[in-house]
Amino acid sequence: MNSNYVQFGCGLCAPPSWRNFDNSPTLRLQNAVVVGRLFRSKRFPQWPKNVEYGDITSGLPISLNSVKAMYCSHVLEHLALVDFRQAIANVYKYLVEDGIFRLVVPDLEQLARTYVESVDPEAAHIFMQSTLLGYSTRTQGVEGLMRTLFGNSHHLWMWDYKSLVKELEKVGFHQIRRAQYHDSSDIFFLDVEDQGRWENQLGIECVK
Repeated sequence: MNSNYVQFGCGLCAPPSWRNFDNSPTLRLQNAVVVGRLFRSKRFPQWPKNVEYGDITSGLPISLNSVKAMYCSHVLEHLALVDFRQAIANVYKYLVEDGIFRLVVPDLEQLARTYVESVDPEAAHIFMQSTLLGYSTRTQGVEGLMRTLFGNSHHLWMWDYKSLVKELEKVGFHQIRRAQYHDSSDIFFLDVEDQGRWENQLGIECVK
């Protein structure tokens, strides 16, 4: 584990060269003495041993001005706007001067353009599915309750390049640019980036 490199919202992607955090309730519950066995079943993801519980919104257990680089992939769109703003403010505080922050989110502009230009009568349904802004069904019973309590699959706030640049600038980031898969000057990002999560998405790199 390299404490100079921090990924949050890591999911099951936890390279040993990075310090990896996720705030999934199932991560905590799998380590619980009483109910841990239930949440280690095949119904729930089996978390790598090097994933730590941590919420970027409320704050990670790391020192301010101590991290060389931070990364998140398909995390920020799952946050409400107020929580998003707190999250990127925290990222800025954790980074050292000239520290790098790279992020990937769905590209709302591209998704919207595809929808508007489509002649498919199902275009609206496709848009709702591709943005994860709607529910086609609502699971009932115990399974539905568990998904509501412990799931975080739907998107709460979507982003395009212009809106993200404005938010990052307000926090204090500079040298903001569109990023592509594996185009960072810091080779450690090679360990954490997944090409499939960058394809047709919006990537951004910025500097403190």
